[in-house]
Amino acid sequence: MSELAADQIPVVVSLRVLKLARQPYYRWRDHPVSPSHIEQAYRANVLHDAHLNDPEFGYRLLRDEAEAAGEPMATRTAWRLCHENQWHSAFGAKHGKNGRRPGPPVHDDRVRRDFSAEEPNRLWLTDITEHPTGEGKLYLCAIKDVHAGRIVGYSMASRMQASLAVNALEQAVARRGGTDVVAGCIVHSDRGSQFRSALFQDALTAHGLIGSMGQVGAAGDNAAMESFFALLQKNVLDRGRWDTRDELRAGIITWIERTYHRRRRQVRLGRLTPVEYELIMDHTPADPA
Repeated sequence: MSELAADQIPVVVSLRVLKLARQPYYRWRDHPVSPSHIEQAYRANVLHDAHLNDPEFGYRLLRDEAEAAGEPMATRTAWRLCHENQWHSAFGAKHGKNGRRPGPPVHDDRVRRDFSAEEPNRLWLTDITEHPTGEGKLYLCAIKDVHAGRIVGYSMASRMQASLAVNALEQAVARRGGTDVVAGCIVHSDRGSQFRSALFQDALTAHGLIGSMGQVGAAGDNAAMESFFALLQKNVLDRGRWDTRDELRAGIITWIERTYHRRRRQVRLGRLTPVEYELIMDHTPADPA
């Protein structure tokens, strides 16, 4: 505004063009925002982004995420900013009648329990499961292409963050040929915070994917994905004790790539394996992984 005034453009004219009121402008000019307030705003912004990506995190973990993003602050500062803005951990919030407080859907249910697709990369299902090891829990996010029932992407980690789902999605896109091939594919999930996160939504948009979410408390809305996890539980997770996360990770990968994809024949595929079915249908060449 001052630069425009220096160019002989009256302040009144500038305010009118910008649709700003005169009194607030002069109050701001006489008492501009201090550097400390600007610093607090940046800190609050990065805390908010971290909270959206991982609603389960408390203020201590949010402070760690903020520091990793380049905005270090004291733990007390993180607590104050989170408290003022009511950014509380989902685990600390009041629970609903069923023991959980589901978040609002980001997308409509575009599947409505019709788990079929005439071609690959038209409908993917995704979900997250967990299993204990001697070192602590290992979380698995998997993505299933319903056309042949193939697991096209998966990611494992010791923490259930939004990045877990994003990494699985990025792997699926890469393994299926890139954005140009998968654009327009529906990605169906439950209302878990990882799938509602800004990080996951940005990844969907970047690859031209279409989000879809089931209803609250309706396991059947993602039944085809749940059936895969049930097989994994029976054939891998419950077969013995897993001392380390790496040991369980290797067991899961081996079963998916060697047994589920290449040895387990499915009735709905005409007694073919997912890899055989895709090769015969000649839609998507089976990748070597």
